[in-house]
Amino acid sequence: MTETTQLAIGRPASLVSDRVPGGATALRGVVARPTLTLAVLWLALVVVAALLPGALTHLDPLAAEPAVKLTAPDAAHWFGTDQLGRDLYARVVHGTALTLQAAILAILIGLVGGSVVGLLAGFVGGVVDTVLMRVADVLLAIPSLLLSLTIVTVLGFGTVNVAVAVGVASIATIARIMRSEVVRVRTAPYVEAATANGNRWWRVLLVHVLPNAAGPVLVLAALEFGTAILAVSSLSFLGYGAQPPAPEWGSLVSTGRDLIATSWWLTTIPGLVIAVTVLAGNRVARALDTERRAVR
Repeated sequence: MTETTQLAIGRPASLVSDRVPGGATALRGVVARPTLTLAVLWLALVVVAALLPGALTHLDPLAAEPAVKLTAPDAAHWFGTDQLGRDLYARVVHGTALTLQAAILAILIGLVGGSVVGLLAGFVGGVVDTVLMRVADVLLAIPSLLLSLTIVTVLGFGTVNVAVAVGVASIATIARIMRSEVVRVRTAPYVEAATANGNRWWRVLLVHVLPNAAGPVLVLAALEFGTAILAVSSLSFLGYGAQPPAPEWGSLVSTGRDLIATSWWLTTIPGLVIAVTVLAGNRVARALDTERRAVR
């Protein structure tokens, strides 16, 4: 068979493959990674619950009906009811906003604070690097939940204070990652070329070092989403978060712990919602890290 014939036979196949619809490619991606698809869908549902709770339930999370208190999950009350007859499904949906807001605020505090500390330590070096990293080592030696408890005890109760405590506790971890990336990037040829061309240090830092060192830190921030949800829920479980009757995932689990033997749904269902959200966040974070490594 001649080369011309081979090209003539092979060309239509390539044309056909080039014309595969984008929807088919997307469908293959869904089939290849079903857990990632489910994770994204679940997180999208969580965002809808936080922003538009009325789209998922028409029930008032604070309305009590003593006649139906401690009702097991059924068609009328999907998640059952609590000790006062309040619909647990409505309380879980409306409690999403407080929990998600606290987790996002905690991530932002940890991301900004850790990035600033890591940038200064890695770029300036010397005594600044030594002092900042020794402080980070001390913070890393303290269990994050214990550190958060200490901070929230000083600040007082409330969702915002819980978010601040969780965010401050994560600064050291993010600072360590940012510092290691900055140390790696600052010796790259393009950074040395930018410095040799007379660019000011702050321009080199913001234009050349920060964008190229931010990748792993952003992936870590995505991974910290699940950790933040757990930490916020843990502090709310201990009573440091939103005060009753405001619904919050951790406080919902805490409310039903004395009745777990007879009314399992009060703790099990909110706990499962927390667990699935954490797992979904971790799955998306792992996918982002895989994509980043593939690009590199």
